[in-house]
Amino acid sequence: MRQHLLALLAKEPAHGYELKLALEQIFGEAYPSPNIGQIYVTLKRLEQDGLVRSEYVEQTARPDKKVYELTAAGRDALQVWVEEPGEGPRVRDEFFVKLILAPMAGLAGRPELINRQRRHYLGIMRDLAGLAAAPHQDAPARLLIEGAMLHLQADLDWLERCQEELM
Repeated sequence: MRQHLLALLAKEPAHGYELKLALEQIFGEAYPSPNIGQIYVTLKRLEQDGLVRSEYVEQTARPDKKVYELTAAGRDALQVWVEEPGEGPRVRDEFFVKLILAPMAGLAGRPELINRQRRHYLGIMRDLAGLAAAPHQDAPARLLIEGAMLHLQADLDWLERCQEELM
């Protein structure tokens, strides 16, 4: 969340609610809607870290609003984030740990775990397919949905492989 807010503030100063709306508008319904409380807590921490600064702006018909802007240190931190590659493969996959350890502990069988996970992935895939079919999606939202669906398909293929190898 920190870097997302820094990137939006690199474009222009904004207050917390504007940042929430911008994230929702840019990424669409597939992006988990950020909690406004989390945004303000993150902005406070960014300010404490010297990455953003704020000032109150007067409004005539409404209470004053606190507007945040990026500092030079914030721009530097944002540049570091942009230059770092994204996360690699999930070597510590929580489901895989369950798949291996739960049967050892007598808590669940592997077929049961695989089938539950498959149903979960297929449910998410249906939801994403519905979002992808919506005509109002712009390119960033469509690409986010498509990427998530491709990852899910790979996860479903991997579940098949686990089933073949472990049962």
